[in-house]
Formats: sequence, structure tokens, C-alpha cells
Amino acid sequence: MATLILVRHGRSTANTSGVLAGRTPGISLDERGAAQAAALPGRLADLPLAAVVSSPLQRCRETVRPLLAARPDLPLHVEDRINECDYGDWSGRKLAELGDEPLMEVVQAHASAAAFPGGESMRAMQARAVDAVHDWNARIEAEYGEDACYVMCSHGDIVKSIVADALGLHLDLFQRLHVDPCSVTVIRYARLRPFLLRLGDTGDFAGLAPRDHPDSSGTAEVGGGAGAP
Repeated sequence: MATLILVRHGRSTANTSGVLAGRTPGISLDERGAAQAAALPGRLADLPLAAVVSSPLQRCRETVRPLLAARPDLPLHVEDRINECDYGDWSGRKLAELGDEPLMEVVQAHASAAAFPGGESMRAMQARAVDAVHDWNARIEAEYGEDACYVMCSHGDIVKSIVADALGLHLDLFQRLHVDPCSVTVIRYARLRPFLLRLGDTGDFAGLAPRDHPDSSGTAEVGGGAGAP
């Protein structure tokens, strides 16, 4: 089946301010996020892409805009099922203060039991995202052939939940995965099982330096969903 190029949106104003944005409107890419998005066409230049599928949120649409400008014939499809998790009453709150909420421990260690007040459960989030991927795999393969690849731009928790499903990893363990802003994750779906080819690839290893290392300043990203480290 098709090869899925999962892109997490570039760094946003919520990421830099440590806010759990959720579906709050008006969250855009910050200056670094815009630069990350501008570099995306070059990073994917060798791939014969069939289509781009994006979350409806502004930060995802801004992330794929340079790619679409570089490839004007590439169709864009907006997919509601890969929208950010609905964090409900947690949306717009500081991650630092949410750390004291009893539910946060459940989100981290037992995600399959976590449901956000006024929002959705993490199980429902994963189910809709995985359904969207399988539907788009079939659609892309039917239209472009089984060797086709396409981009899907979404959010940190969505990307991690799709990867967990591809690996046969229980949702309770998906917080062990990490994807940086504008990182590229690649899953090739075969008839019997998927293959994870890349995970959170940015081409930048500065973020692996110790936190107190002078070169690591500003590399740690926050606001990557309710499970952000």
C-alpha cells in the first residue's frame, strides 16, 4: 500500500509559551516554525509525492504552505480526523500548571483510560486518526498506485498514536515516543503489516545534547500535546 510521510507541524507560538493549544484558534507558527516549514520542500525534494493531507488547524496549514508553493500541482486535502486532540477544558492552559492535575499522571502512564474534561478520550483520538490513515492509504493507492507516497501534516499526539498503532504498541505506551516540531515520520503500509522507516527525523541532533550543554539552548520543545516531556 501507500507510504505515509507524517509531518508534525512546525514550532508554534503555543510551543514556545508552554501552552497546551489543543484546537484553540489563531495559533500560528513562530519565527523558527516558519523557517522549519520553509525548509520542508527541500527535505522532501527527492520524493514523488501524490498529495498533501492536512489537519484543519492554522499551524498545520502554514507548515505545508511552502511545500504546496514549491509544487503547485500537488493537491491539498483537509482532513478533520487528524485534527489535534480535543483537550476540552485543558485547552489554552499552561503545561506547567497541568502537571499538578491528577489526570496528567493517567495521561502519561495509562493513556487508554484518559478522557479530557469537556473534550475527548485518547482512545477516541487514536481511533479516528488511524481510521483516517487507512482510508487515505486506500484512496491514494487506488488513484496513484501501490508505490505512491503522500504527506499528512498533523499534531504530536496524533503522530505518536498513529506510530503506536503501526508498531502494535499499546496506547498506554505511546508516550515513550517523541516527535519534534516539523519532524518527518515515515510508515510504509504493506499488505500484512506496516514498516516504520523514520521516526521524528529532523536531521538535527542538537536536541540530543544534555540540557545544560551550551549548544542545547532552545532545542527542547514543549507544548507537543498533553504528553510533552
